[in-house]
Amino acid sequence: MERHIAIGDYCYDLPDGRIAKFPLAERSASKLLVWRAGAIGESRFRDIAGELPAGELLVFNNTKVIRARIIMHKPSGARIEVFCLEPHAPADYERAFAVTGSCEWSCIVGNVKKWKEGHVAIDFEYDGQPAQLRALLVGEEGRERIVRFEWSVPLTFGQLLEHLGRIPIPPYLNRESQEIDNTRYQTVYSRFEGSVAAPTAGLHFTPELIDAMKTRGFGFEEVTLHVGAGTFLPVKEEDAARHPMHTEHFEVRRDTVARLLEKLGHVTAVGTTSVRTLESLAALAWRIRTAGTPDAGRVVGQWELYDIPLDYSGRDALEDLLKYMDAQGLDRLKAATQIMITPLGYEFRIVSRIITNFHQPSSTLLLLVAAYVGDDWRRIYDYALAHDFRFLSYGDSSLLMR
Repeated sequence: MERHIAIGDYCYDLPDGRIAKFPLAERSASKLLVWRAGAIGESRFRDIAGELPAGELLVFNNTKVIRARIIMHKPSGARIEVFCLEPHAPADYERAFAVTGSCEWSCIVGNVKKWKEGHVAIDFEYDGQPAQLRALLVGEEGRERIVRFEWSVPLTFGQLLEHLGRIPIPPYLNRESQEIDNTRYQTVYSRFEGSVAAPTAGLHFTPELIDAMKTRGFGFEEVTLHVGAGTFLPVKEEDAARHPMHTEHFEVRRDTVARLLEKLGHVTAVGTTSVRTLESLAALAWRIRTAGTPDAGRVVGQWELYDIPLDYSGRDALEDLLKYMDAQGLDRLKAATQIMITPLGYEFRIVSRIITNFHQPSSTLLLLVAAYVGDDWRRIYDYALAHDFRFLSYGDSSLLMR
């Protein structure tokens, strides 16, 4: 089936002054645009419980942003920036952060022309003694480099990143990361290290707001999707259907699948990363239905969900997943996805409502919003621009409800 999306139809004028360069002093003080089946209104994020249906199940992405940017130097003094994207050896996130001595990561390297051979390093102090983290180029994969890190002190790579790395704030903020970003570019429920960008819809939640919502009968579940730098890649093709989607790894627990089935029709995804994770479950389930296995080692393809029959429902998918996990004795599923949700007749099977920030013009995230609200995306964004909403990662939020 041929697919065409004119990305120019999903563009709007975003003045630089409307991009929130810093977070508000209080997370939940952000504005909330509410789109309810075509009607647009506004509120404050702290009052979101009054906008959502009673008893709604909210799904968080509990990934944690790592200090993925490391500023290193050649012996000559040349400055080299190494941006860790995802682990290469060991390839598993948990093992990659726990390893000592050496590891390899897929990285974007700044000033790479000055690093043809030899090592780069960053010096630090450990236990009162001088120490060093060294890096070597050992491979190349497209625009990314495979970098081997070596160190002799008894620290894990995760501990080294925490000590030596910098939070990789979005490039459109046009500033260096600051102390405030170390805490505010993380959700309050972040737990599992692996992302190089925050699931920003969740930045508005506070522990107090979550507790108050639980008291009012709202439910909360967590999934894990490690957000890659590809989330910031602009769509350069005039036909967005030719844009190659990046791969992101995710994990969902068996208990969460059961809860989703129980609350189907009342599932609010907090952020586009939660949407992508939840909707990708239908692809794994359809593989079970047709081939007897989720084949979790194979990435959920960019268009795979469009090839599933429309009468294969979210309930069918979650039931198939539960039966399979119980038969195999699995308490969680790990997989990866390249899913691209667009206005090309996408069928939302798991997600009923979406909480999300305001996204860049001509982006895949804006296409996802348009897949949910249709042509109303332009009315929503026009309203936000006209009513002083702040845009992008540190900006305000929206609640989208069909």
